[in-house]
Amino acid sequence: MSSTGSRSSDTLSALVRANGWLMRVLAAVRDASVPDAWVGAGVLRDLVWGGRFGAGFDATLVRDVDVPFFDPSDLTRANDDRVTARLGERLPEVPWEAKNQAAVHTWYPAKFGGGPVEPLRSIRDAVGTWPETATAVVVRLNADDGIEICAPLGLDDLLDGVWRRNPRRVSVEASRARLDRHRPHERWPRVTVVPP
Repeated sequence: MSSTGSRSSDTLSALVRANGWLMRVLAAVRDASVPDAWVGAGVLRDLVWGGRFGAGFDATLVRDVDVPFFDPSDLTRANDDRVTARLGERLPEVPWEAKNQAAVHTWYPAKFGGGPVEPLRSIRDAVGTWPETATAVVVRLNADDGIEICAPLGLDDLLDGVWRRNPRRVSVEASRARLDRHRPHERWPRVTVVPP
């Protein structure tokens, strides 16, 4: 898992830019003026792996579009709901799921179990805790329509089709459950799964 290199960044940027649906999603997020908002996780994995290791990307099969944002001024779940609704007004056909990463420590233990979680310091810090290395990637569109990438664990696993547990927060048991639920070999036959 190397750091994000320019060749890898260029490859991901080209894949994102070539998908009109995702570009509209990114523009909607940017134009909604949500604090430090990005798009990532499963939708990027589905885009890359569908095109490279599966039967293609189909936006109608996207279960949710994760929009992590960072707003330490409002740690309520209502903030997540407001941002999700605001995005839904822009593109109602998109299954938005906005989550304030500054507030994760207030709800994570109750939802997923385990002990207390330290407050996250930034989007980069938050993304670095996500369950698999290949989904610990977010992108956004800047004011000049350039694509910015945040991939604290690198882009190798995403671009090379490797399903690997990120040990920073997810237990082996939770990782196995995710593997059973997502069934990557069925969706993307040429993906390599590193057992947790």
